[in-house]
Amino acid sequence: MKFNDGFWLLKNGVKANYALQSTKVEKLSDGYQLFVATRPIRHRGDSLGGPVLTVKVHSPTEGVIGVKLDHFTHIPPTPNIPLFPNDDPIPNLHLSNDDTGHSLTTAGLTAVITENPYTITFKSPADRVLTFAGPKHQAIFEVPSKWTLSSASNSSCVSQDPRSNPNPSPLPPTIQYINSELNLSPGELIYGFGEQFGNFTKNGQSIKIWNQDGGTSSDQAYKCVPFYITNRNYGVFINHPGEVEIEVGSEKISRVGTSVAGSNLEFFIIYGNTPLQILERYTRMTGRPPLLPSWTFGLWLSTSFLTNYDNKTVSGFLQGMQDHNTPVRVFHFDCFWMKQYEWCSFTFDPENFPNPKEYLSEIKEKYGVKVCLWINPYVSQLSPIFKEGVEGGYFIKRMDGTPWQWDLWQPGLAIVDFTNSEACEWYGSKLRALMDIGVDCFKTDFGKHSIELPIVIVSPLPQPAERIPHANVQFHDGSDPIRMHNLYSVLYNEYVFNLIQQHRGENQAVLFARSSFAGGQRFPVHWGGDCESTWEAMTEAIHGCLSLTLSGFAYASHDIGGFEGHPDPEIYQRWVAFGLFSSHSRLHGSSSYRVPWQYGEEAAKGMARLLEEKHRLMPYLYDLVRRMTLYHWSALLIQSM
Repeated sequence: MKFNDGFWLLKNGVKANYALQSTKVEKLSDGYQLFVATRPIRHRGDSLGGPVLTVKVHSPTEGVIGVKLDHFTHIPPTPNIPLFPNDDPIPNLHLSNDDTGHSLTTAGLTAVITENPYTITFKSPADRVLTFAGPKHQAIFEVPSKWTLSSASNSSCVSQDPRSNPNPSPLPPTIQYINSELNLSPGELIYGFGEQFGNFTKNGQSIKIWNQDGGTSSDQAYKCVPFYITNRNYGVFINHPGEVEIEVGSEKISRVGTSVAGSNLEFFIIYGNTPLQILERYTRMTGRPPLLPSWTFGLWLSTSFLTNYDNKTVSGFLQGMQDHNTPVRVFHFDCFWMKQYEWCSFTFDPENFPNPKEYLSEIKEKYGVKVCLWINPYVSQLSPIFKEGVEGGYFIKRMDGTPWQWDLWQPGLAIVDFTNSEACEWYGSKLRALMDIGVDCFKTDFGKHSIELPIVIVSPLPQPAERIPHANVQFHDGSDPIRMHNLYSVLYNEYVFNLIQQHRGENQAVLFARSSFAGGQRFPVHWGGDCESTWEAMTEAIHGCLSLTLSGFAYASHDIGGFEGHPDPEIYQRWVAFGLFSSHSRLHGSSSYRVPWQYGEEAAKGMARLLEEKHRLMPYLYDLVRRMTLYHWSALLIQSM
């Protein structure tokens, strides 16, 4: 968020309390705890009142230093980003202090803290300054509530559905933010933040970590990750599951500013000799990508979205791909494998697929394919299983205890609450039944947000921030809905991924997921979402894949040829080349097919040649994947040094 009017002044209505002076420093087992005043302390009388920030500078694992800022302290909110889910931390730190300040050193990374003025400087092993938080770089801001849309940890700060709460609380006049800035050096370049479709270099951009369904042609993203990496041998991980707003030299030219609504903010500086070492340390904290089955790296073909398909269509495409020397390894049935208006019923439409078990067995044997089905975490009220979900209490609820519903995607859809173990088991029973008849994996669509929530109620209908509401709703485990907004996609994908693994065996699970967040790299694969069939959209997809893989995700995919519209043959062929040399390759469109012969004989021959090249490279590619996952990138890291 931008708080300033130029460099010197604050915007109208904004009040700031800057961290100025440390009044006390306590030595801890893993670092230091400081009490930082927001006013000059010249005598005891100046200590009356606050705010006072509690700042913990600590090292959770080698090569990483965290800074935790707390204004008001209370019972920690939930949920949080799980840390060290796969690997244990590696303690490695040394504490020292002298007349110049206090130091914490771990694996070559040093934080030097001064008390008055209060500063933190991060240095490399060669004593080179990587970045720093200088005087007045950390602050508590109060901003007018009319500025905020989804940005508020307190649900009273966003509009309330009168059907859930007939006596909504009045909006507070201001919302509190906590902000921290790090220096941006001349020539320093910033990358990452998950799947971002704008310029690959993020300097000058305002980034919002808040998953939304906005396609690939806007500043919204399906897979926001609060992590960035620089060309100065460090990365920054912001350990906050809710909305995080980042100004990358876009407010103050030589600073990266991070702000969250609320009283608490934590970030980690992650040092590395190479980008690979930074990512190794980051994924030690947030989770490792797994080893995937070798068949997932073959060609995926989809029925597409709005196209007509049945047994005959599917078989015709699979036979046509074989005839054109472009064999399919995974066939994906998109939404209309189920009856319209019933998503999700988890039942094949009997009109198009009268005997799905027999048919899946037939195509798997004849064409050597695995089968993927489209699903999402929503259940239409016209679905035959909707009543089960209501009676079992398996859906996200309004404050009055009734299921939260709306009509944007399906009639009266409700949303499965993955914080409820009984709801998970119910949802899983539907997927296990499908795997029992031959389904191998699932495309886990949605689980993210698209529509902003207005501050003022303009209609009696709920206006959630997307398909997963975050205002005036309750989760089974009591999670803060705003903190759950981004993490919901991880819970959803984690449950389905682990279910497949339990059913199919170790290293045999894969998803085709659209939304994710920090830690979601543990449940691949992720594709780029809805893009147009244009040169510009292909560029956006490239930016998205590059940014995602610099954010800890090992695999990336996209809709070859674009999702919306119909690509001309030249765009199609260029996109095929890009797609077949992405980690995972899927032909998919909206209202038109992506089989190559529809784009001319030259396109069909070109795809056959490129697919053969990918097959030829598979021993090399899979060895890289195996070493990356089994050895946690250490083997690759040693080679890169």
